[in-house]
Order: sequence, then C-alpha cells, then structure tokens
Amino acid sequence: MSGEGAEAGKGADIIYLPRWRARGNHAGAHRGRDAGGPGTFKDQVPFLRLPDARRLDLRASLRDPFEGIHVRRFEARVAVEVWALVDLSASMRFRGLGDRMALAGAFCESLAASATRIGDGFGLIACDSGIREEFSLPATRSRATAAAAAARLGAAMPAGASAAGLRAAAARIAGRPKLVFLVSDFRWPPPLLEQVFSGLAFHDLVPVLLADPAEAEALPDWGLIELEDLEGAGTRLVLMRPSLKRRWLAREAERTAALGRLARRHGRAPFRLAERFDPAALSRHLLGG
Repeated sequence: MSGEGAEAGKGADIIYLPRWRARGNHAGAHRGRDAGGPGTFKDQVPFLRLPDARRLDLRASLRDPFEGIHVRRFEARVAVEVWALVDLSASMRFRGLGDRMALAGAFCESLAASATRIGDGFGLIACDSGIREEFSLPATRSRATAAAAAARLGAAMPAGASAAGLRAAAARIAGRPKLVFLVSDFRWPPPLLEQVFSGLAFHDLVPVLLADPAEAEALPDWGLIELEDLEGAGTRLVLMRPSLKRRWLAREAERTAALGRLARRHGRAPFRLAERFDPAALSRHLLGG
C-alpha cells in the first residue's frame, strides 16, 4: 500500500455498531438476541424459566412475597461477520487528487484489522463483470489472513467492463444478516444499482462512495478537453463551455442524490471517501446513522 491517502488510515480502528442484534455461536463484542453466557445484565426471571443454579439472585428471591426463586439473566455478546464488497471495474482506475484503489485498499486494511481485533469475521469479495477470486476471501477471524487479503486488494488493477459480478457477490453472502460495506464509485447503469442494492437489503448495508474533487475541478469553463471512457468506449473530444459545464455538474449532483436515495431505502446513507481515508470520520458516520 502506498500514497498519503493510504497511509493516513493506518493504525486507527473503525468503530461500528450493527443495526440488529446478532445470533451466533462465537463470543464477541456485539449485543446478541439470545440470553446466556458472559455478558451484560438483562433482567431477572423465575428459576423454572432458566434453571441455572449458578445465576441465583438471593436478594430478588428473598424479596419475592410468593417465595419464588429467581435467577439473573445476561445478554449474550456475540461476533458478527463484516464484509467488504469491492468494485474492480475499469472506472476504478481513475486517479485525481487520490488513487481510488489505494483508498479502497487502505479502507479494507483498516476494516480487516478493526473487525478481527474484536473477534468478528472479515470477508472480502472483489468483482468486475464476475467475482475476482484471486482478490476475495471467505470470512475469517485470523488477523494475518485478513490483513494479507486487504493488502493484495490495494495492488489490484481494475480492468473489467462492468461491476455486474456484484450481483453474484450478493448471492454468495446470502443468509444470516451481516454488516456489508459496498465500495465503489457507483458509476453503474441504474438497473444494476437497483439489483445490487436490493440483493443486499437483508444485510446492514453501508455504501462507500469513492469520489475525487478533481473530477469536477478539472473541467474548464472554456476549452477543448479529451474524455476517456475507462470502461472501453474510447475517447471523445468535447468543447467545454459554461452552459455545458453547469449541465455536467448538475447531472453529477443528481447522480449522487439518486444514489443517496437508493442507499437510504435499502440501508444506510453513503459514506463519501475522497483523497484520504479517515477511520474516525467513518466511525462517526456509522455511529450517527
């Protein structure tokens, strides 16, 4: 991993809180749906409901006018699975004030370290028109394995003509709810956007929008500019003028607003990642939304 934006995010944890109470067999840091085991005090129940003599509450039992026996019930703390689904289509090659793949790699490295440090599983699926297995990883609680997979991703070269493989990624992680970070510039056709977000709506979905101020700042008011379609449609010479620039920027603003509406309908508002990765800013976004 290289670059100022990549280095900025190292060493800090991403703090996240799933929107649901998890079920699972592995002890962890999150509030579970079931009672039992070590955890936070939840309530007191009659002994017949939870016949566990180790949890007898003598004070509550002595206060019961009907001489019932009571036990303390604790809220289980369990681990969850945290997944990063990363777009490797060719538009992710864009470099302006930041390097999109370096930012994606820095984000995944921080997420992998943060998840495995508290006992959660970290999984990674990278996609262009299909799933890129060489950059993907089943959910693991191994810090070294998760860190190595995230580091490989930062060196990936996006080249695919589309991000359609994310539909298969959504199907691959179907089942028990997970915390899913969808990392992309989201320059996809509207039907693909709807299909991918709908496929992930069962999970706690956090879109991570990779953006760059240079995309707008580089446009002159007047002049000839050569535009390259990174996904294979070639180059085009355009005469830029103030009216066209205004329409261009308005279309970009509407695209971003439409993404926000779609994201909130299926999960959380997008987190905008541009120039440098700041784990504290992401943590505030997750805890505030």
